[in-house]
Amino acid sequence: MEAAGREPSREEAVLNAAAALFAEKGYAATSIRDIGERVGLLGGSLYHYIKSKDALFVRIHDRALQSAEDAIRAGIADIEDPVQRLASACRILLAIQLAPDSLTMPLMNDLGSVPEGLRERLIERRDAFETMFAELIAAVPPVAGRDPDIYRLLLLTTLNTASNWYRPGRLTSDEVADQILATYGIEPGGA
Repeated sequence: MEAAGREPSREEAVLNAAAALFAEKGYAATSIRDIGERVGLLGGSLYHYIKSKDALFVRIHDRALQSAEDAIRAGIADIEDPVQRLASACRILLAIQLAPDSLTMPLMNDLGSVPEGLRERLIERRDAFETMFAELIAAVPPVAGRDPDIYRLLLLTTLNTASNWYRPGRLTSDEVADQILATYGIEPGGA
C-alpha cells in the first residue's frame, strides 16, 4: 500500500483497482478490461504492469495474506505467554477480517471460481499462512482428546467467516472476539 500523503504509483493503482474489483465482482466476473477502465488504461498499456489476470490474482491474494501475517507477527512479537500470543493473534485476524476494506475473505471465498492450477497455488499459500496458527496452537498446553489440527481448522473457520455474519451494533468486535476466544477455551484478555 502507498505511504500516507503519497500518490500511488501507476502499478500500485492497478493493483488496488484489481483488488477492489476482485473483491466486488469475483475472479470470473472481473476482466482485464474492467481493471483497465478503473485506472484509465487500455488493455495493451495495462499489460505493462501485469502478466495475466491469473498472475494478478495470485499477487493480490499473496499480498493480502502476507499483510495479515505481518500484522499478526508484529502484534504478538513481544508476548511471551503462549495462550496470550494465540489470543492476540486471533484478535488481530478477527480485526483484519472485519475491516471494511479487508481483501482476505473476498479473495479466499472466490477460490472455487479460479482455474484448478491457480486454485492449488492459492491453497498452498493459504496453508503456509495457517502454519503460523498451527505453531501458536502447538505452543499452548494441550487439552486431552483435542486434535490440534481440527481445533485449528475450526478456530480459523470461525475467525475467517465472522465477516459473513457480524454486524456492528449489539456487540463490539472486541466483545465478539471475547466470545470466540471463550468458546475455543482461550483466555480472553490478550492485547
